[in-house]
Amino acid sequence: MDGSAGSPWAVTGLDPLAGRVLEHLVAVPSADVTEVAAAVGVSPAEAGRALRHLSDSALVLRIDGTTPRWAAGPPRSSLSALLARRRAELARVEGIVERLHEVYEAVSGPRAAHLVEVLERADEVPARYGQLLKGSSVEILHLAKPPYVTATQAPVGESGVAPGVRLRSVYETDGFTDAVSLETALRGTGQGGELRLASGLPVKLVVFDRAAALLPVRGDRPAAGSLVVHSPALVVALVALFESVWERAEPVSLTSLHGGAAPKGGLTTVEPDRRTWEILHMMATGMKDEAIARVLKVSRRTVQKHVSDAGALLGARTRFQIALLAAERGWLKEHDAAPGPL
Repeated sequence: MDGSAGSPWAVTGLDPLAGRVLEHLVAVPSADVTEVAAAVGVSPAEAGRALRHLSDSALVLRIDGTTPRWAAGPPRSSLSALLARRRAELARVEGIVERLHEVYEAVSGPRAAHLVEVLERADEVPARYGQLLKGSSVEILHLAKPPYVTATQAPVGESGVAPGVRLRSVYETDGFTDAVSLETALRGTGQGGELRLASGLPVKLVVFDRAAALLPVRGDRPAAGSLVVHSPALVVALVALFESVWERAEPVSLTSLHGGAAPKGGLTTVEPDRRTWEILHMMATGMKDEAIARVLKVSRRTVQKHVSDAGALLGARTRFQIALLAAERGWLKEHDAAPGPL
């Protein structure tokens, strides 16, 4: 396995072994290949290759004699020259990037100076979303509301979020009952994300590092396409919109949910009976009490009683909290048979 990526010498173009050899040589007047190999713990052949690499980079000098010896050059001047060459190489690559970008713009046509991207094809949205998610390094802001089209348009919290990135999500109270939303919210908060709940969210929105934002072209038809906004002024406005929603939203904790963590061995370790399990599954798909009652051929009041019983088991006060905690405890997972007796 190549460990050069994690080596401090990687930026100079030296591999870890060459770096260790150089560090040894600056600490001694000179050394032959056998001495170098013993000092860094490699074979003489490997040490010889590292010495030739350092010589080609003008970092060490070969002293000819009966047994050739090697000595380091002045590190400040020799390494500064090497870094200058690397900077020149990077400058050439930057020039290539600019030329490629000019070609890209010419082929893509005018797109408002790339202040806004229009994603029209069905496969463009999840692909671009994944790119923006993986490219974020500081913070992701997220407003989630139905209708959802695919899991990638549902709540943020997939594994694409890098460690250390702050994730803040606000979910629509009435719409956040489907299984996809619950599972992705659990994953997001499991990675340290912060979750709040609010009604009447104005738009579906994801803001990446306050530098780009993704939102649907039409709020009622997310399949109609999405916009990726790069305009600094527009992104600032969308961030302000998110912050205003965040301030009025109700914080939700998956561990306490306003009532404190459930004690070990308490009621929340008990699973629901079969009928409650069926009702929770239907509720998680977004079905209303009347529809659940018709399917199960029971009264609406019976449905509400089972939901209330589930809330008592979970220590939850609202239907949202019931659905969220039921998902957290695995009650919404499919089983060969429903848990518990009728």
